[in-house]
Amino acid sequence: MGEDAESPKINHTFLRDYVTEADVISTVEFNQTGDLLATGDKGGRVVIFQRETEPKGESEEVGETGDSGEYNVYSTFQSHEPDFDYLKSVEIEEKINKIRWLPQQNAAHFLLSTNDKTIKLWKVSERDKRPEGYNLKDEEGRLKDISTITSLQVPVLKPTDLMVEVRPRRVFANGHTYHVNSISVNSDGETYLSADDLRINMWHLGITDRSFNIVDIKPANMEDLTEVITAAEFHPHHCHLFVYSSSKGTLRLCDMRASALCDKHTKLFEEPEDPGNRSFFSEIISSVSDVKFSHSGRYLLTRDYLTAKVWDINMDKGPVETFQVHEYLRSKLCSLYENDCIFDKFECVWNSSDSVIMTGAYNSFFRMFDRETGRGVTLEAWRESSKPRAVLRTRRVYTGGKRRRGDVGVDSLDFTKKILHMAWHPSENIIAIAATNNLYIFQDRVNPETQAQ
Repeated sequence: MGEDAESPKINHTFLRDYVTEADVISTVEFNQTGDLLATGDKGGRVVIFQRETEPKGESEEVGETGDSGEYNVYSTFQSHEPDFDYLKSVEIEEKINKIRWLPQQNAAHFLLSTNDKTIKLWKVSERDKRPEGYNLKDEEGRLKDISTITSLQVPVLKPTDLMVEVRPRRVFANGHTYHVNSISVNSDGETYLSADDLRINMWHLGITDRSFNIVDIKPANMEDLTEVITAAEFHPHHCHLFVYSSSKGTLRLCDMRASALCDKHTKLFEEPEDPGNRSFFSEIISSVSDVKFSHSGRYLLTRDYLTAKVWDINMDKGPVETFQVHEYLRSKLCSLYENDCIFDKFECVWNSSDSVIMTGAYNSFFRMFDRETGRGVTLEAWRESSKPRAVLRTRRVYTGGKRRRGDVGVDSLDFTKKILHMAWHPSENIIAIAATNNLYIFQDRVNPETQAQ
């Protein structure tokens, strides 16, 4: 039967590009070994990927040395559900704001996930055996008639198909009045902090009904409010130190040995503003969207709207390094303000040796900067580059001068395709990039010593 010329045709391009809001990835995090990678989305789901190890023979066939395989789905579970605050008459979204892995203590893995209000501790474990031979139950689990039991038997464990179980172990609720933007596990392995717009609380992993408030910047009169907390993180080695950033572009390093309530910081890091660059948008673009300690604990990496900066915790006069992420957008701030893109919160990460930093941009671009040379490279996360063994291509945004083939004009950038969330493997050159509802995982397989491929 012939096709009706007037019958509707399916737009496959539209279906491919159509994204539901619930599927948009909102956080990405490797565990301490890098063997597991967790993502959270706006639908409240957490997806855990596990790294598959390739047989040594296969990696040698393609000329690679002891390489590792790809990441495959390990487990998926619903972490948070939509809720409603009846006291304030506001809806609480199920969106996962942050995921943090706890240091592994045994065969099981533990992770913290949070939405705007509630933090949950999850246990991820495997089961490949099941008990058989109960005395009081039959094979289907029903209780036996005691009068039919004539002998006792010892139950045994028999192999079964591998099952991954994810169970909630703790629920930390009612600790925040405002939206939670950060959680960070302490190096002592027993406590963690959670930060919202005006307060930072410290929790014990074993106690859910109370937390200790360590920072409170809420003024007596909310009309006097001039800044909010945007991110917070514990020092990787010293359990008494933590840092938090603000919407004014400042960083405050706090020492819990000095005071139980750390409203008075130990060090304040800020960069004086150039009066010549002062504009209506200055305060908005100077807001710090993310702060990360280096693996050594010596440096801080921050991201504001246009730049990424590296700070030495021993030098509070200003950043020791400043990298221009997309300076070409400075002339577009007015239109970016109108479409709310100027309020996008980009994350930033270190590589394993603290020699390279990475952060996101628009048009599915993300940027890497070599700290030693100051050289930056722009890369693109797109479908073609996700094919096996495809090489990431470098891109360039045309801002003037001689235009090269393949350059992208500033006016041609797609501001709906933004790279906000990313993670770097803790010991290898493997990066995970979240682009809307897609997760891209790239690996430097050519030269393990090269840090910015």
